[in-house]
Amino acid sequence: MTELMKGKTAAITGAASGIGLECARTLIAEGATVVLIDRAKEKLETLCAELGERAKPLVVDLLDGPDVSSILPRILDLAGRLDIFHANAGAYIGGPVAEGDPDAWDRMLNLNINAAFRSVHAVLPHMIAQKSGDILFTSSIAGVVPVIWEPIYTASKFAVQAFVHSTRRQVAKHGVRVGAVLPGPVVTALLDDWPKAKMEEALANGSLMQPKEVADAVLFMLSRPRNVTIRDLVILPNSVDL
Repeated sequence: MTELMKGKTAAITGAASGIGLECARTLIAEGATVVLIDRAKEKLETLCAELGERAKPLVVDLLDGPDVSSILPRILDLAGRLDIFHANAGAYIGGPVAEGDPDAWDRMLNLNINAAFRSVHAVLPHMIAQKSGDILFTSSIAGVVPVIWEPIYTASKFAVQAFVHSTRRQVAKHGVRVGAVLPGPVVTALLDDWPKAKMEEALANGSLMQPKEVADAVLFMLSRPRNVTIRDLVILPNSVDL
């Protein structure tokens, strides 16, 4: 490894699995200290023991507003500083709107939108004060291309994109970069809701990516010179026609 992130500290939500965990592994391998944020206490502790001393567990219930709003001092207590905040945690619901469960929608929307925005609100003043930092979102190709089989999820990611574009312009003058990685379908627990036949077809035709491929894109974004912002980085399997 080239130690692109040496001396940096990152915090990643939804870091106990999937894209968040792979991003943590990648940044740690490049020299960063990473605070892994998730609600799965035992899993976090096990993972951090495996990842080494530069991995720090922080248990947060992202659906508990006050818990989310208090993350900054806990991050600083664990790691001493904060250079990168990755709002990665999210949920997925697909299917026809007419057959959907609005209560399930509420939970997903609260996690994908409210919790993500609240967590950024918690750390952003610190980055503005230090005149440096990176805010990164895990968005989705569904945030720029409406996907017919996942309208509620698509709507949540359109909200994320609007937040990224407007907030970036607010804070750029303070030396804070804001961007989003927008992957197509990735093999994570979020796709557990996919119909079995659709999943089997996607695996067979190579239209799913691995979390590591997203993590490598995130590393690219974060390692650009400070005068460059990767606002939106869309990554897709070759076989996805979007």
